[in-house]
Amino acid sequence: MSNDTATPPTASHDEPVHGFELKRKRQWPWIAGIAVVALGVTAAVGVPLLNPAKSANEIPGATLLVATAEGNAAEQALVNFVAENVAPKYGITIDFKGLSDSNTINRAVSEGEVAGTIYQHKLWLGQVLESNPDFALTAAVPVFRWGFGLYSEKYADVDDIPDGATISLYSDPANESQGLWVLEQAGLITLQEGVDESRATQDDIATNPKNLQFVLLDFAAQSRALPDLDAAVGYTEYYLAANIPLSKQIFAPATPDDFAGQLTIGTDYADTENVKNLVAAFNDPAVQEFLANDPSVKDILLPLKAR
Repeated sequence: MSNDTATPPTASHDEPVHGFELKRKRQWPWIAGIAVVALGVTAAVGVPLLNPAKSANEIPGATLLVATAEGNAAEQALVNFVAENVAPKYGITIDFKGLSDSNTINRAVSEGEVAGTIYQHKLWLGQVLESNPDFALTAAVPVFRWGFGLYSEKYADVDDIPDGATISLYSDPANESQGLWVLEQAGLITLQEGVDESRATQDDIATNPKNLQFVLLDFAAQSRALPDLDAAVGYTEYYLAANIPLSKQIFAPATPDDFAGQLTIGTDYADTENVKNLVAAFNDPAVQEFLANDPSVKDILLPLKAR
């Protein structure tokens, strides 16, 4: 789940000063003044270098922030559960942080501003790293499965989908491949033998016996367009947000770990005690019990062994 933005270039501070001339006999006071200013600037610059700011990941007892996208109530509920009920067992303090977009979240994790995020699966993380080679991120442990399946307002069963039906997949490569995997599990298509299911595209379809037609849409647009489609493969949270009931989900197999939501950490901080304990906390069995039973995440975040 992402949108990445480039960082604007930093303006130079080495531009020459123009527009005045100093006579030779008055040069020394100016030079002395400049030297004093330069010394002050050097000292000011030197202070942070002598006392570099540390990430909370490296400070015993510091609060570790775990970030997801702003407004994602289910993921926030999961982080809050771990913070309140699991983290104390591992001697750490966790707090939730909502951030605006994928690029902001992943940069914050990479640079140690936050300790981790749970908003993405391995395949999305792979796309992020390809687009942002300066990011240092590691998928540390799978935590949950998103509710994800085939929806239709026109048909109650996969077998009812007609020849030539129009089906929507998501418009980003990672989630498009997940949609194709679901369609293969439903028996509507087959993928070429040996294809990496995590990177499959429509070009990898070996058979399409119903001559399905595919439309690529983004997350929110797909659920809104469902009445105009024969079916669509997407995340439950977007359908519930669009007031489309779970009864319209006609097929939803348990997905492999590659499609599971991962606790993603900054690679440079993986060996710190704080981050080791953070990983252990999210890997605690109590997390899976919460996902299986708590109404705040019902149908949206599923335990790893769901279905």
